[in-house]
Amino acid sequence: MIPIRDHNPSERIPYVTYALIAINIAVYLYGVAFVTTDQALSQFYYDYAMIPARITGGENYVSLITSMFLHAGFLHLAGNMLFLWIFGDNLEDILGHVPFLAFYIVSGVAADLSQFALDAYSAVPLVGASGAIAGIMGGYLLLFPKAKVDIFIFLVVFIRIFPVPAWVMLGIWFGLQLINGVSADMSAGGVAYWAHAGGFIIGFVLMIPVWLKLGARNWWQTTDFHPPHPEAEYPSRIPVVKRR
Repeated sequence: MIPIRDHNPSERIPYVTYALIAINIAVYLYGVAFVTTDQALSQFYYDYAMIPARITGGENYVSLITSMFLHAGFLHLAGNMLFLWIFGDNLEDILGHVPFLAFYIVSGVAADLSQFALDAYSAVPLVGASGAIAGIMGGYLLLFPKAKVDIFIFLVVFIRIFPVPAWVMLGIWFGLQLINGVSADMSAGGVAYWAHAGGFIIGFVLMIPVWLKLGARNWWQTTDFHPPHPEAEYPSRIPVVKRR
């Protein structure tokens, strides 16, 4: 189940969202081109990834930001950039370019600190934009809970694109982070589920003043929980094949 787009077009060009995607891709390509040995990769992560044990030791605080621009492989990068592209433009539209950038960074730092709080002496590097993007998703949920999100589902012979309300897709995603976070062994590395959950919560909370300024419940009632403009319509390109 993969979100591929929303039906919530932005009304101005999301320069910051595009710039963040470009920077993340550029950093990844730099790593592919120049960080070519295990020793160089270890040093690269030591210098720029968020390592809780180093933060506990009072060093490398800047990694709370630099870690957001590192990714542990192409699929990690691609998945994060897809989510940023789908949800980032709409929050940038509401907040404005500079406030959106600040929101992104604060959400990412808060996500890192959420993971840090649960295992402050871990030596496992934390990398990725997932926490900051989770903050965007939390803010999106508050403002546009019924915006349509197209979900691509592939189950062997079953291939479909379904539009679902944002609250369904984002609610399932958040619930999975909590479930997996409880069951995961943090000492073994892998996905930083608590960073995702922490980023999502802080993004939701940070967006509350904006929601209040927009009118709070009146905003929801006026828009019926949808975006405050006509939604984009996309024809499904997946044909329906019927049996004879």
